[in-house]
Amino acid sequence: MSRSFVDRIESAPPLAGLAVAVFAVSTSAILIRWSKAPSIVAAFYRVLLTTLLLAPVAMWRQRSAFRRLAWRDLAGGALAGVALAVHFAAWFESLAWTSVAASVTLVQSQPLFVAAAAPLLLDERVGPRTVAGIVVAVAGIAGMSAADLLGVGVLGPNPLYGNALALLGALAMAGYVLAGRSIRQRLALLPYVIVVYTVAAVTLLVVLGFQGVALTGYPPREWLLFLGMAVGPGVFGHTVVNWALGHLESSVVSASLLGEPLGSTVLALVLLGEVPGVATVVGGVVVLIGIVVTARARQQ
Repeated sequence: MSRSFVDRIESAPPLAGLAVAVFAVSTSAILIRWSKAPSIVAAFYRVLLTTLLLAPVAMWRQRSAFRRLAWRDLAGGALAGVALAVHFAAWFESLAWTSVAASVTLVQSQPLFVAAAAPLLLDERVGPRTVAGIVVAVAGIAGMSAADLLGVGVLGPNPLYGNALALLGALAMAGYVLAGRSIRQRLALLPYVIVVYTVAAVTLLVVLGFQGVALTGYPPREWLLFLGMAVGPGVFGHTVVNWALGHLESSVVSASLLGEPLGSTVLALVLLGEVPGVATVVGGVVVLIGIVVTARARQQ
């Protein structure tokens, strides 16, 4: 990764950077579905390889910034890293049980949790429109869950379980965004993401150890997919999102990620032949409407 590449990221308009990030993260669900490795292994290597790609650049460009890291910054980064690990572990596994459309839509419900926690953690006011948006989104989630219970137009071996994992991933992602918003106002991009990604990788490695899952022995195709997850959704996706958190409000960043469900659903249709059911589409649209209302209300 050249110096000019990093310079372009740092000098790019924040909204343009978010557009790149949304496209990059939209490929994540497809890469995960293509992988035959255990979901926790794919999550671990995505984070690990992303860290290894960024670490040399970080040490070269901002070595002094690492020396100035305060204990509160390390603690906050560690908290964000654990939240990111939980997000990846839950969401990667959810894709084994439910459709791409449902999983990606529900995991992007994190703005609802951000809106609920922001008044306490970021001193941001919650108005009636925000509450209304949350209610609408929850109604959409409930509709999708009811359809799963009835087995109406759903995809996957256990959609209800997969959807629950996606919601857990959304809750963890909200913690990650909230922690990142407060810390990124003080820290440069690369030192922050190295701390966060390192903690996330270690956390996932601990989970791997408890599960007794093999770290090696995978065919070349799997390693290429792991690398693709790191370069695309990792470097160009989540890393750019972290950069944007230093320039934009958390609500704007969260709302921008709503493009992921649409992008992932279209890619799943084209590349996986996965046609979402009517209940998933209707419920997903209701969820997205609620999230848009919530995000717009918090920007006013």
